[in-house]
Amino acid sequence: MKNLLATLAASFLLAVPAWAGTDHAGHSDETHAAMSASLTEGQVRKVDREQGKLTIKHGPLENLGMPPMTMVFRVQDATMLDKVAPGDNIRFLAERVNGAITVTRLETIK
Repeated sequence: MKNLLATLAASFLLAVPAWAGTDHAGHSDETHAAMSASLTEGQVRKVDREQGKLTIKHGPLENLGMPPMTMVFRVQDATMLDKVAPGDNIRFLAERVNGAITVTRLETIK
């Protein structure tokens, strides 16, 4: 068992590129992660302007390791709520912000 864990740890370390922790062209690791995160498709089920929340039926949230489901999200910017209505198809990015899963980017699909 110890040999297996040591082998797995060594494999991981060899698989991580040397540049993974460096800052390139003024961009932090977080910026690179946000830029490479793919948007998830979903459908707006409810808009709650008073609470600053959206209910979205969505596909897998790869960056959060979550399967498809319907759930309520906070929005990072309240103006996002004015851009959508129940039934709208969207693409969005959800991230953990201060412990809450929050929509940080939102696009409507026409």
